[in-house]
Amino acid sequence: MTERLDWADPTVREWDCTVVWSDPADPEAGIVLDRSAFYPGGGGQPPDHGVLLWQGVQTRIVDVRRSGSQRGQGDDLFLLPAPGDPVPAVGTTVRGALDDERRSSLMRTHSGLHILCGTVFRDFGALVTGGNMQPGEARMDFNLPEVPAGFKQALEDAVNAEISADRKIVARVLPREEALAIPTLVRTQDALPPLENPEIRVIDIVGLDVQADGGTHVASTAQVGRVQVVKVESKGRQNRRVRIKIIS
Repeated sequence: MTERLDWADPTVREWDCTVVWSDPADPEAGIVLDRSAFYPGGGGQPPDHGVLLWQGVQTRIVDVRRSGSQRGQGDDLFLLPAPGDPVPAVGTTVRGALDDERRSSLMRTHSGLHILCGTVFRDFGALVTGGNMQPGEARMDFNLPEVPAGFKQALEDAVNAEISADRKIVARVLPREEALAIPTLVRTQDALPPLENPEIRVIDIVGLDVQADGGTHVASTAQVGRVQVVKVESKGRQNRRVRIKIIS
């Protein structure tokens, strides 16, 4: 099982580790490390990019998969190298390094989406019907049949007020029963996150939003920067799509 440094400390950007599985003859099979800060993607957040440095060689990592299909273990993270890059053999000591600009931008963006989600739920009681993000920009769909006049600007102002409040953002792993007792744990209308595990990871924007989430986040709302609501679109009779951009 890969030790998840990204969950233990999302500020980690470089670390030493050992290759526990690879197939240099088949680079597409991926590389498994004993400990990794690469986020594998999920919950709308794309996977991290970065490099492995070993014996004077650099291997670029362009994708990460949370899949144990190659070895029958679901808790391994498989790092996918760039085409043509060398693959370190099992037992090789390597230094991992994330693309800091990409990861930091994704953390700010993901936290910005949680602030957006918490604000819309608080003010309108709307659940999320979909979402996606890239570094610095994102969209979230809500079950929101009607919006008042001036909704776009009012929403932007409300989100940025929460950012200015500098609320702490805390990641906690709770026993399943304790987590499921949180009324706001699941904010999605259709697709539920996997909640059958004995422990559930929860992201708490203190005083605003608490929900199950496996992604990486900044430590406080002030670290997000300013959020611009770029556009509000109608997506059918019941849904509104809110597009945002993170402004430094």
